[in-house]
Amino acid sequence: MDITQIQTTVLFRGMSTAETNDALNALSAREKSYRKGDVLLLAGDTTDEMGLILEGSVTVESNDIWGNRTILSLVEPGGFFAETYAYLSNEPLLVDVTANENCRILFLRIGSIQTQSAKDTASWQKKLIYNLLTISFHKNLVLSGRSFHTAPKTVRGRLMSYLNSVSLKQGSTEFDISFKRQQLADYLNVERTALSKELGKMQKDGILITKKNHFKLLTSDF
Repeated sequence: MDITQIQTTVLFRGMSTAETNDALNALSAREKSYRKGDVLLLAGDTTDEMGLILEGSVTVESNDIWGNRTILSLVEPGGFFAETYAYLSNEPLLVDVTANENCRILFLRIGSIQTQSAKDTASWQKKLIYNLLTISFHKNLVLSGRSFHTAPKTVRGRLMSYLNSVSLKQGSTEFDISFKRQQLADYLNVERTALSKELGKMQKDGILITKKNHFKLLTSDF
């Protein structure tokens, strides 16, 4: 377990090496590897562990009984998932978490911090709680961002909303996105064929240039 790597993540921000080791021990940290396509967590189940991505990536998905799939987020190295469910350990998951590629995950039993009294709270616990709030606020931004992207009625409107947000975050009109075509379609809640067709039209209209997951937005034509 690479302590240095772990200390660079938001959850362990501000902790000394000693505090990080204390936290990992108290949270029963365990590392596990998965192969692409493996299901880490399944909707309907409960969990008392949150996951930290050490390597690779996972998708957080909503898969209904009729086979419809919606990608809610893609979590990459340094990112977290299931922290809310882990803290509220009896709450059934409403989502699946699936390995997007081969990955290594550090699982942490964060619900255990609830059993500590205020006077027994260690310095690392105070920092952990503050960092969990930061993570929660960030997740709210991600989910609200997706609601903006799926609000437009047209495929073009959804694409432009998403690509504009990526451009703002990257500070550039040329960038790579993390999603593959099918994943992007699932994230924007549109059919893949409709997505591909619309991207072709947008290139012809001089709005953008794209190849696979690389995009260049032609701002003068917006």
